[in-house]
Amino acid sequence: MPINNAFEFFIQLHLTERCNLRCKHCYQTGKTVNEMSLREIEEITGEIADTITAWKETYDIKYATSFNVTGGEPFLRKDLFEVLEEIINRGFDVFLLTNGILVDKKTAKVLFNLGVKGVQVSIEGPEAVHESIRGKGSFSGSRKGIKHLLDAGLKVTLNTTLSRINANYFMDLIGLASNFGVHRLGFSRLVPSGQGKAMLKDMLSSNDILDLYRKIFSVDTGSLEIVTGDPVASQLSTSGDTENRDLLTGGCAAGLSGLTILPDGTLVPCRRLHIPIGNIKRDSLREVWATSGVLEAIRDRGRYQGKCGDCNRWAFCRGCRAIAYAFSKAHGENDFLAEDPQCFIHRS
Repeated sequence: MPINNAFEFFIQLHLTERCNLRCKHCYQTGKTVNEMSLREIEEITGEIADTITAWKETYDIKYATSFNVTGGEPFLRKDLFEVLEEIINRGFDVFLLTNGILVDKKTAKVLFNLGVKGVQVSIEGPEAVHESIRGKGSFSGSRKGIKHLLDAGLKVTLNTTLSRINANYFMDLIGLASNFGVHRLGFSRLVPSGQGKAMLKDMLSSNDILDLYRKIFSVDTGSLEIVTGDPVASQLSTSGDTENRDLLTGGCAAGLSGLTILPDGTLVPCRRLHIPIGNIKRDSLREVWATSGVLEAIRDRGRYQGKCGDCNRWAFCRGCRAIAYAFSKAHGENDFLAEDPQCFIHRS
């Protein structure tokens, strides 16, 4: 989608499935996989950079390109700094996603000196709520990491995954984020896949989502910025253009403005939508982006099911494909084009 007259394109790079926590809602399985080596990461980063350059020259379009680097827990990769340096040297903005526990003063300073643009740390609510999801001692560990990051001069975003366990505490989290001194507070919805599959019953209803989002967007947060990638949330401030409703202009990023690379090189449309569409070690990014049948389907309004396929805001929303897919799988459907079960915009 256009950002400041440039087309946003991002890669989410998962370096490892290994993690020092076992969070209840994690969309990953935690299974051991063969991780790409530093050399392989250097090669694919070069290929991606070349692809972006070719797109710029072919289509005469400006691109705002970035990498979101994460895991598992990315600090369990001993070559993390070398990976970040390689990506930054290729001209990409880099953002790091972590639980923050392994961040010390020295580590934070290195991230700042490398030129990392920002760090996202997961916090699920006040201490007791956070630790009911992420484990005993995780809150204080993450808080120490956040302090080190801020002291080093890095921009920090807190992010929470909303479910019945913590939704009632989100407003408390706004005060907590302000007290921490972070720059932004983000949120996403629970995806019942991976380890989070056991939390299907903890998904919020569409009415719960609507009520919570209205509260979030009505509160004065001062200098704290509230951010989200949830396409449904964005509809509260989007009018909807019914005249161009088949032309993708925003909403769910899958198939539109980014892809995810898993630790073994597998390509998926989104970090939470685990449908393999190739492998970056053997497949050209440019070819996958242009010819993937899965991505083609995601971009085709006529193939969507239920209220998402019948909504005049399809072009700017399309619901969360990952939630739609995981929810449909839980009910025996296996359909990534199913309707978003938590949508409050278009009601039957």
